[in-house]
Amino acid sequence: MSNRRRRLTGKVTSAKMSKTVVVTVQRSYRHPLYGKVVYSHRRYKAHDELGCQEGDQVTMVETRPISKEKRWVVVENLTRSGKDKAPAGATTAPASVAGVTEAETTG
Repeated sequence: MSNRRRRLTGKVTSAKMSKTVVVTVQRSYRHPLYGKVVYSHRRYKAHDELGCQEGDQVTMVETRPISKEKRWVVVENLTRSGKDKAPAGATTAPASVAGVTEAETTG
């Protein structure tokens, strides 16, 4: 069985809630008529077990609804920002947090 969950990469814009971060995902596309590059962004609330901070670049995966607005889980912290840099091995979440089995992550 293949893993069909959507994965998005974005920047943490707020980390003030307990175990929740707000991630802004920016996408660019060409306007269909004028051809100009248009930038749009969307903010998602994601469950965070990694302790992400504002400015971190993270990858999140779609999951079952956790609360009224949370349907995403942070699975990887790509870049740390600020003074507190985590150890090299502490950047990925355990697969059980995202509800993903080991078989789905490897293949």
